[in-house]
Amino acid sequence: MGSLDGIKISQKAKSLATILALGTANPLHQITQEDYPDFCFCMDDTMPDLKIKFKHICEKTTVRKRHFFQTEEFMKKNPELLNYDAICLDKRQEILTAEIPKLAKEAALEAIKEWGQPKSKITHIIFTSLSGAVMPGYDYQLAKLLDLGPNVQRFMFFQVGCYAGGTILRLAKDIAENNRGARVLVVCAEMTLSSFRGPTQTNIGLMIGQALFGDGAGAAIIGSDPDWAAGERPIFELVSAMQATVPDTERAIGGQITKFGVSLVLARDNPSLIANYVEKPVIKSLSPLGINDWNSVFWVVHPGGPAIVDEIESKLGLHPDKTKSSRHVLREFGNMSGATIFFVLDETRKRSFKDGKATTGDGFEYGVLLGIGPGITLESVVLRSFPIQY
Repeated sequence: MGSLDGIKISQKAKSLATILALGTANPLHQITQEDYPDFCFCMDDTMPDLKIKFKHICEKTTVRKRHFFQTEEFMKKNPELLNYDAICLDKRQEILTAEIPKLAKEAALEAIKEWGQPKSKITHIIFTSLSGAVMPGYDYQLAKLLDLGPNVQRFMFFQVGCYAGGTILRLAKDIAENNRGARVLVVCAEMTLSSFRGPTQTNIGLMIGQALFGDGAGAAIIGSDPDWAAGERPIFELVSAMQATVPDTERAIGGQITKFGVSLVLARDNPSLIANYVEKPVIKSLSPLGINDWNSVFWVVHPGGPAIVDEIESKLGLHPDKTKSSRHVLREFGNMSGATIFFVLDETRKRSFKDGKATTGDGFEYGVLLGIGPGITLESVVLRSFPIQY
């Protein structure tokens, strides 16, 4: 008879979890920020002053373009979705249930392709989305689309929000390190159709969200003990991960599913609320490594908006080049909620490669990933970069 201690030891991996591959995807349709106000007001020309105000909001976001499922043709066929007061949750849910798994599949296949291993080696799926809700969840649908078989272990998280990318990386780390041989597919897929509504004078917070958010999906393969002989090549090691909540900020960033769709709440003082607290989890994350110079590491920050990145940069005393990947993703894709952090991770390693740096961490060994979202909740993951494989 084997001992329980022996079973426990045999179940645990020998090394820390690593990100073995990354994948991203967006809908084909994209709209420039310059054209976006016309798109939003295409069926309502009764509020010219609000349209001018919305143009100013769009300009301040620093976003250049975004990707969307909804096209001009689609909106003409579904005009109720541009009516702020239209009760159309069922319509939104029907579309999201069909389209979110497809977008997630694109990102997952990109990650699997880079990973270079048979998809039959995937043991777990962690899926998160705030774009609708359905049973069985998007995790079930994605497993079916990828033909992963009946034994893959699935986890589904709905309505987590912009910090979700950090959350699923933290959970994947625990799974990979405590289940020897596990290969965890993490996916976050978001579509603005869940909250996209027509213009209104009464909810400027919604209009700010309309000016920032875009559609996208991010995916990664997580595993410990990389099989170098089989061709696995880790990108980042997940050194540690933690979650922190800014006290008494549950009304600062939030939302709920209503008969109109997902209703979002974005407080004006969010950037300062985040910045005033962000150093606490950073210190807790980096102090065990003896790191107290924030510019000696690379940064993967969720770009919730330009003011959030500005405030974090200022509070931590970061050089402007530390947030260049975050600002690039915001500019080219907008805020894709929890999926955004995968785009920033991908951009970070691509810039390292392009600039001829020695590691995937923009030339630095350690880095900090910051997921930021409702609560206000902060997910901080300490990363260690690997040498770039030329």
